[in-house]
Amino acid sequence: MTLREMAAACSGILHARGYEEQVERNAGDVVIDSREIKEDGVFIAVKGERTDGHSYIAQVFAKGALGVICERVPENAAGPFILVKNSLQALKEIAECYRRMLSIPVVGITGSVGKTSTKELIASVLAQRFHVLKTAGNYNNEIGLPLTVMKIGPQHEAAVLEMGISEFGEMHRLSKIARPDICVITNIGQCHLENLHTRDGILKAKSEIFDYMSPTAHIFLNGDDDKLCTVQEVKGIRPVCFGLSEENAYYADEIENRGLFGTHCRIHTPQGDFEAQIPLPGVHMVYNALAATAVGMSLGIGIEQIQAGIVSVKPVGGRSNIIRLEDRTIIDDCYNASPASVRGALELLSSAATRRVAILGDMFELGAQERQLHREIGVYAVQGKCDVLIGVGTLTEEMCDAARESLKDVPHTSDRKMRILHFDTLEELENELPAVLQPEDTILVKASHGMGLAQVVEFLKT
Repeated sequence: MTLREMAAACSGILHARGYEEQVERNAGDVVIDSREIKEDGVFIAVKGERTDGHSYIAQVFAKGALGVICERVPENAAGPFILVKNSLQALKEIAECYRRMLSIPVVGITGSVGKTSTKELIASVLAQRFHVLKTAGNYNNEIGLPLTVMKIGPQHEAAVLEMGISEFGEMHRLSKIARPDICVITNIGQCHLENLHTRDGILKAKSEIFDYMSPTAHIFLNGDDDKLCTVQEVKGIRPVCFGLSEENAYYADEIENRGLFGTHCRIHTPQGDFEAQIPLPGVHMVYNALAATAVGMSLGIGIEQIQAGIVSVKPVGGRSNIIRLEDRTIIDDCYNASPASVRGALELLSSAATRRVAILGDMFELGAQERQLHREIGVYAVQGKCDVLIGVGTLTEEMCDAARESLKDVPHTSDRKMRILHFDTLEELENELPAVLQPEDTILVKASHGMGLAQVVEFLKT
């Protein structure tokens, strides 16, 4: 897109006297972080909680920026700028316009749990045939998604976009930008209950992904999910389901849990069956591999390429990432947490052959049920899932209390009696951890992102 096209897309006022030639050149990139600006890139000045992007306009022009989008007239602008009422809204409108110009297939992925792993598996499968752009990091919201769309270049042949929400209407807006040709919903779990209230509310909010999908879109849903299986038709399109039961069009059996080394299974499809080795740990990854298989086949990718894509997928930091050190193994799953994902992580930890330590932090945005849901995790943890349960934060105190109460009814051998510890802060936890841990421990670290448990992973690695 040119600056002139961007101005038209966001109804901005283009100021370019003396820079007429620049406004007709295609932008190389669009960023909101001045440190990421490159020559011929466009900088969108956003006022954030900590800093105001308008303060860096002179710097980005000095670095060769093609132009700037801003909410107030910059002093001594050394290049063209587009004046808008709201910079973030302008970003979304520009990205929406740019998406309409693209002809490549776009896959949109949402769900309560497993979005990122599913995105990685789908991108890995599609990469066997296409040049793929995929969502990076946590760029799955109303800022990250449009920035990701704007990174789709002429070299890309497919895009895989993760779409995350926490309130009603948010997915509607994301769908308007992404306009997916393929929609994938992984599951409907207990996430963001503070705003969405119930699983039915979550289903309604996630289903907004269909609002702006292509008229000829493919829809792939987890058929084993009791909420998603109720979706029979959307705008004349019948969803195709994946899962573990034979009732699904894509299903898996002969599942062999190889613990931290992943899962082996046999995948059945309308085009034939094949053996799949999923290197990402956790049996739940079978669902994600099934989704990747369905998407791949819808885009004409054959079985051998799908097998290669599944086996070559790489873990993402903070998401079931196995870190093997000389004296311990860390399951780094600290990026985010919900009741379902914590259960899955504990199930993975339970497969470790060494002493198992679970370091769990608070789960956020669970609404009125937050204390009860934390207590349920405590009860689940003592059912042979770990040998040491460590809670850090306010809500995990409920988890640890419930675990202690439940432990009274669980038989334990004298040499593996479970320990339950709680710390109010990360500092207290790190002060005591060296005395708690033993050589060869397998340690799970998991919490909602805002708890900052990535700090604990770094501490354990030192």
